[in-house]
Amino acid sequence: MLKRSLGAALACAGLLAGMATAQTMTPTAMQAGGAMPHDHARHHMHRHGPVGLPGRHQIPEGRLVLVYRAGAMAMSGIRAGTDDLDAATLVTTVPNAFAGMPGQPPTIRMAPVEMTGEMHMLGAMYGAGARLTVMGMLPYVKKSMTMRTYAGPTGTAVLGQSTTRSDGLGDIRLGALWSLHEAGRSRTAFGLGLSLPTGSITETGQMLSPMGTTPTMRLAYSMQLGSGTYDLHPALTWEAGRGALNWGAQARGIIRLGENDEGYRHGHEAAVSGWLSYRAAPWISYSGRLEYRHAGRIHGRDPRIMGPSLGADPRNYGGRYVTLHAGADLAPKKGLFKGHRIGVELGVPLYQDLNGVQSKTDWTLALAWRKPF
Repeated sequence: MLKRSLGAALACAGLLAGMATAQTMTPTAMQAGGAMPHDHARHHMHRHGPVGLPGRHQIPEGRLVLVYRAGAMAMSGIRAGTDDLDAATLVTTVPNAFAGMPGQPPTIRMAPVEMTGEMHMLGAMYGAGARLTVMGMLPYVKKSMTMRTYAGPTGTAVLGQSTTRSDGLGDIRLGALWSLHEAGRSRTAFGLGLSLPTGSITETGQMLSPMGTTPTMRLAYSMQLGSGTYDLHPALTWEAGRGALNWGAQARGIIRLGENDEGYRHGHEAAVSGWLSYRAAPWISYSGRLEYRHAGRIHGRDPRIMGPSLGADPRNYGGRYVTLHAGADLAPKKGLFKGHRIGVELGVPLYQDLNGVQSKTDWTLALAWRKPF
């Protein structure tokens, strides 16, 4: 693959970038407030905060953290910009981008019912120096989409529903995190990640067509397993704390490098998050986070992705999103999971202004297990 450019959704951990895919995944940990100088390593390993936010945790020199992360998301409904649409309006008024081509109806004839996605990631983080942490993540991706097909070129008669699935290796992620400044519990860090185009962008499946056939076709861009491109994931993070509270902010992005082998690239992305976390007890903290994210449209087109569905049109991707996240992070002090870290974060959308016409995000979920050595 020579020309690559886009990044898989749900984003992720070792890259220090942004799912939606989710929604992204880098280890986080609990920080013990007021640590003494001789406890410097433990101070870093216990810095608490939102587990779903990538690129915010520094590993002490010579230490290793093994990581498993899982991300999930669900989408349903139909929205044009900030306005909701019903399926009958969609299939009678929204133009088909391929109208005029042989066998193509004038309007959309396949309405989205629901889409779900999962990402499972295994990885490790290592303190390569006093101010440098390196990391790598190996993702496995699963996606499912259900569509309702309407009969013929016009009208609102429902022909039936069909579901397609794709799963396999996603885009492998490598990254590094540099500590730029640290004074007490105040810290500023810069992260830079790189995703490799290891996820498939040629997944196919069978869908029920308006003519009643079930041809095998290349699945929509959102159902592919990777970006097909090398993507940079820069992030700048600041955090501080006092007593049982930690707070911070992060700006991050995804920069698509070129175009992939199928003739397109996903849009660049930028996100800003602010958070507050509270250590309720030595073994648990709670966090709240507000995030704004902007994602561009797909540029270019895969000539083998076509049909009277929203996902076949590159203009129906990206938008502006405001999401509220709430989570908890546990560090058991005894029992089977003593020495382990287990976290969860749930995200719900507050605002979605979508490019073109798309399904809406219902929720995102991030789970994390980390084991320091």
